[in-house]
Amino acid sequence: MAQIRIHQSLIKIFALITLCLTAFGFTSRFGLDSFTIHLNDRLILKQTVNQPLNLRVLQLDKAKDNDRLHFTYTHCQKKDGAGTGRSITLRDEKGTAIRKWAFVNAKGSDLRMTIGVKELIKLQKMRPTEELSLHYTSSELPKGEMLSMLRL
Repeated sequence: MAQIRIHQSLIKIFALITLCLTAFGFTSRFGLDSFTIHLNDRLILKQTVNQPLNLRVLQLDKAKDNDRLHFTYTHCQKKDGAGTGRSITLRDEKGTAIRKWAFVNAKGSDLRMTIGVKELIKLQKMRPTEELSLHYTSSELPKGEMLSMLRL
């Protein structure tokens, strides 16, 4: 009788281990896509993709013509975090692409994608009444992710 109880306990433990391996053995790595935006070397926005929507607005009214925006987008599913076929697109409020910047695949730890503020200000001034936004796309994220709105 005691031997039957031991066998039943072993079977239950084995079933539990099998269930756990089945449930957790095929899930993707934990983590979230995230991005940062720096104006020159100063961090101005850091966001994890699933965070509640906040006002992601880049205020460029005090930026100088020679300033540069550095965008970094990190994919949770990639070992090095960098996407391939990366681009940033400036879109109007209807979703129409105004300008697209394509970037080479990142090598090493520098994942930055850089855009001159002067160019963004020029494009914003050409469409003063429209709300413009910056969107990131890559081979890993073909539908894209809105990074921020622009405001002068």
